[in-house]
Amino acid sequence: MSVASLCRSGAAYKELNVNTKGYDLIGDIHGHADKLVALLELMGYRHDGVGYRHPDRQVIFLGDFIDRGPQQRGVLQVVMPMVKSGAALAVMGNHEFNALAFHTLDPHRPGQWLRPRNNKNMAQHLAFLAEYVSPNCKHELDDVLDFFRSLPLWLDLDGLRVVHACWHPLYIEMMETRTPHDNTLTPELLVAASTAGEPAYEAIETLLKGVEIELPDGGVFFDKDGHARSRVRTQWWIKKNSTLGEVCMPIDVLEESIANHPVAASDLLGYPESEKPVFVGHYWLKGQPTKLADNVACLDYSVAKGGKLVAYRWQGEAVLVNEHFCGV
Repeated sequence: MSVASLCRSGAAYKELNVNTKGYDLIGDIHGHADKLVALLELMGYRHDGVGYRHPDRQVIFLGDFIDRGPQQRGVLQVVMPMVKSGAALAVMGNHEFNALAFHTLDPHRPGQWLRPRNNKNMAQHLAFLAEYVSPNCKHELDDVLDFFRSLPLWLDLDGLRVVHACWHPLYIEMMETRTPHDNTLTPELLVAASTAGEPAYEAIETLLKGVEIELPDGGVFFDKDGHARSRVRTQWWIKKNSTLGEVCMPIDVLEESIANHPVAASDLLGYPESEKPVFVGHYWLKGQPTKLADNVACLDYSVAKGGKLVAYRWQGEAVLVNEHFCGV
């Protein structure tokens, strides 16, 4: 396919010193293999017979490889060899977590699955099921689920951090005591994280889906899929006296009467300016990719809703640079 666009001008993109050892962080892919290949090739990655690789750089995938798009298998046939060969790193997204729970029986409820197979959950997972659930695909499905199990919940690297939705120090500290050294889920922790009321459940909800605030006075809004919601995601990196409209994600989902409701700084998480840059996906942003703060960037620009597949070419900078975004 042809490159649809660059997020920044070609001149600015070419100014990057791509020979400097660095990371290329890629946001939510959601079954769009053609755009993934186009983005990798745009950034100088070439297939070496095993997978895509760059001579000097390494990809970091931010999770949500699956669901929604038309090329589930195609995405994983690119991503999995890259991670297994060391050409890429990756973290778990909420869709990979949901897939594991969907395909895992609940040991406490015989015959039931950790993620209920109701109409809503089936519809969300349908694109993946269409490609992987058949007698001829069982071995391939097992390999994919094993890959999902191998994904860490976060990465804390030299100079940057990566998590699918929210860097929450208290939940990360708690999960560190319950995960192996590589921050992956054990079978026991998957069960706990799928069980409402368990501490691990709230931790996973926050790390992989973000921080939410209950709307006042029984208020609701409708999300991108038309579902009524009584809790709204927040721009968790902000910590100042605000209104719901100023801190919600997306910023335009609330009616004015609810948007004007005050929120105290003490009710917000915040991400200090002194911390190293953190990269997230998850939030279905639109428009021109831009940093959210000097040390916070979201790379989910709604590829599954007609938007861009976006990357950030990190060169070691502590203050993020808008010119380092690119996409197709």
